[in-house]
Amino acid sequence: MDDYKEILSTIDNRSLVDKVETRMIEYFIKKELKPNDIIPKEIELAQAMGVSRTVIRESLNRLKTTGIIESIKHKGTIIKSPNLYSIMQKSLIPNILDDTTLKEIFEFRLVLEIGMADLVIKRITPEKIIELSAIVEDEPEKSESTLFDVDHEIKFHGKLYEITGNNTLKQFQSVLLPIFNFAYQSGLIDKPTSKKQYVSHKGLVEVLKDGNAQKFREAMRMHLENHFQRILE
Repeated sequence: MDDYKEILSTIDNRSLVDKVETRMIEYFIKKELKPNDIIPKEIELAQAMGVSRTVIRESLNRLKTTGIIESIKHKGTIIKSPNLYSIMQKSLIPNILDDTTLKEIFEFRLVLEIGMADLVIKRITPEKIIELSAIVEDEPEKSESTLFDVDHEIKFHGKLYEITGNNTLKQFQSVLLPIFNFAYQSGLIDKPTSKKQYVSHKGLVEVLKDGNAQKFREAMRMHLENHFQRILE
């Protein structure tokens, strides 16, 4: 009598939740909803999509976890501006990312630091020049292909992100720090390079004093040359 149980397995509701979540995001986009806009109630969503309120509730909880919506007492559920920093921080765990992903994130960091030259030049101040000079005070004029101490590297480049005045960039850099550390510690960028000399941090500070974005961009590219050699060869 119960042999049907062996043939019919329980339907995986997770796939349904995925579909509902995707459909709701599509709805938000098509309706051009903005932060603080109220979305339909659970029962209305369930009726519109022909699913149970349990499925709707789980889908909404996922969207709350990613920071897309928020429940407000006596108001309902509203759209909110997601905290990209928080979302990425939960996902970028170095030891569970494969080498390809780590390498690509490190490549992204290199491209990003070259690209932010205009912001750095636009917003640099004499006070910031002094702070950068203090960071690189004990750095040798010419550096070979050996890597700088990671703490020193983070301190200098972190100051550049701060100088941009772009809060999203600063938060993104803090998210990348664990990746940056891991890339050093794992040996991912330990390969020897053919080029033994490049623009040092001290050299970058000298270029910054000139206030020329193009020259700083070129200098930053040369500063990162050995990294590019390591990851592109």
